[in-house]
Amino acid sequence: MAVEPHKHCPICGTPIPLDELVCSPDCQKVWDARLSQQKRSRLILFAVIVIFLIIWAIMTFVK
Repeated sequence: MAVEPHKHCPICGTPIPLDELVCSPDCQKVWDARLSQQKRSRLILFAVIVIFLIIWAIMTFVK
């Protein structure tokens, strides 16, 4: 008794074919929202690091 090769939807866990990312349009919306939030979080983190580096440079080199 062999099971066909498959993977599971990262949102709801439903078995899906190997060539699909998610199982339904609803899960695709959730997936897209997660990716968007992840990109936004990375951008904010990058901006905070840059701001801290600029402040550090100003405090170090301007006396």
